[in-house]
Amino acid sequence: MLSDFLPNDQVKDVFEITPAYLKERGIKGVITDLDNTLVAWDQPEATPEIIEWFKSLREAGLQVTIISNNNEERVRFFSNPLDIPFIHNAKKPTQKAFRKARKTMNLPKEEIVVVGDQLLTDVLGGNRGGLYTILVIPVVESDGFFTKFNRMIERRIMNYFKRKGKLNWEE
Repeated sequence: MLSDFLPNDQVKDVFEITPAYLKERGIKGVITDLDNTLVAWDQPEATPEIIEWFKSLREAGLQVTIISNNNEERVRFFSNPLDIPFIHNAKKPTQKAFRKARKTMNLPKEEIVVVGDQLLTDVLGGNRGGLYTILVIPVVESDGFFTKFNRMIERRIMNYFKRKGKLNWEE
């Protein structure tokens, strides 16, 4: 059961997830969370660095979809200027949004990675869907109201994985 919360990989931030890194693993599609994965949860627009990261993925022929539990206005405002498909109100970790993204990308699950900052939503949802999962350190330490509750539970799971030598997390 707890293994559903264990990511396949962990990195400091999305910038460590390069096209070469993805191609080495046979990845052709990226499902990414938005808040505290790409930008701070209260930052409405992409940073120049994130814009360049998306550009590098696109130039390498990789497909990207943003899946967020946030509302349509928030996710649309971020995604539309970048011309990146998105799914809002995703209800992660349930599988509906992950299946929809896979279908839109038209890729087998072995060729898709899920990138996110939360074990309880991104990693759990990706793992349940049989997708490769990468955990990133949250962009900022502050969180929205509901995420604060998740973080309390997440810390206990992370501490368990640290004790078992399965997770090397930087706080």
